[in-house]
Amino acid sequence: MRRALLLPLVTVLAGCDVDFQGWAGMKQQPKALPYRENQFFADDRAMRQPPPGTVPRSRRGQNRLFLTGRTALPDAGTQVDAGYTDEIPLTLTREVVESGEKSFEIYCATCHGVLGDGQSQVARNMGLREPPSLLELPPYPNGYYYVVISEGYGLMPSYAEKLTPGQRWAVVAYVRALQASQRARLEDVPPEARPLLMKGGTP
Repeated sequence: MRRALLLPLVTVLAGCDVDFQGWAGMKQQPKALPYRENQFFADDRAMRQPPPGTVPRSRRGQNRLFLTGRTALPDAGTQVDAGYTDEIPLTLTREVVESGEKSFEIYCATCHGVLGDGQSQVARNMGLREPPSLLELPPYPNGYYYVVISEGYGLMPSYAEKLTPGQRWAVVAYVRALQASQRARLEDVPPEARPLLMKGGTP
């Protein structure tokens, strides 16, 4: 009876942080800790990046362009652009653009300004580099904006953990609408909407 009771105890102790009959404790076993050096790898970093082009298992079967913003993947280990898509892989509706506006105002307007012109209190207090005006950027394709939101750029962090791929594309759609609205002329507005616009309304 005693032996039957001792066997589970021995098994439990073998997994604890004590040395029991030659068993090394769990805390002493070789392992890679976050943000630590590891000379096994060429870059001496324990934390590894996933291989280029990989996506979570839960997203298998989804369109690669939708997930990456590229028509093809860049070369491994380089920054060579293999082709940003100029497509927004969503059915663009007013609801989609308005959802992009909501996400933009939560995550982007803090630095880029409500109008996307780079004018904000946070931007004025940035000492290293002010966020650029989204209205004055070169004619980048839509996939470029998606990749920047997904991966970050310069001092801007990645928002992939906060925005789903669909939400990121909605932000891209709203940025395009924002750019068009800030550059539009009265002649570009449909004649039936001009009177309301002149009164300061929203068509």
